[in-house]
Amino acid sequence: MAVQISPSILSSDFSRLAEEAAAVSGPDGADWLHVDVMDNHFVPNLTLGVPVVESLGKASGVPLDCHLMIEDPDRWAPQYVEAGASSVTFHVEAARAPVRLAREIRAKGARASMALKPATPIEPYEDLLPELDMLLVMTVEPGFGGQAFLDIMLPKIRRTRELIGRHGLQMWLQVDGGVSTSTIERCAEAGADVFVAGSAVYGADDPADAVRRLRAQAQEATATAAWACGH
Repeated sequence: MAVQISPSILSSDFSRLAEEAAAVSGPDGADWLHVDVMDNHFVPNLTLGVPVVESLGKASGVPLDCHLMIEDPDRWAPQYVEAGASSVTFHVEAARAPVRLAREIRAKGARASMALKPATPIEPYEDLLPELDMLLVMTVEPGFGGQAFLDIMLPKIRRTRELIGRHGLQMWLQVDGGVSTSTIERCAEAGADVFVAGSAVYGADDPADAVRRLRAQAQEATATAAWACGH
């Protein structure tokens, strides 16, 4: 499976969003631009919404990967597809009808993804996996950027990858939270193939070079990972 890097604009300069998006674009740049949408209810932080996503989509050539940390995603998630998001992630803890929501996101033309908070196990949602294009394992408590990576999430990443393999699915496994040059290899070895990095990219002197370095590390770790040997 191909490694993908999705820089989080939560760690960027919000007064220069278009420029910050351009800083990670290009032939060897980011695969996605990760957009954290927070409503100050599901998580204790407030960021941006549909109008900013729509504007960012017009300004950036990098596909938008919208992570909705909001209440009532069943109502709001489809609007982010209409605003230009190519991938929309909802939290299973907030969704009333996750299967219906995933199908609606897909029907509107975007990739459907489901996120799990650190304390939410993957096993109860095994039967939902075929309805998804990606599953996001949070490696910090959602709500704020710059948090330290939770090593206790590595077994959960491994279990999720095992379930994906057991069902013969081609879905992606994303990790978000504390991903950096010191943690990305462990995530890749455990089974992740899509990596959200905020501070590690936008805190660097050269964001585009940071993306390249992270990708190279993840690719090297994936090449020798037990889960990837059969792919």
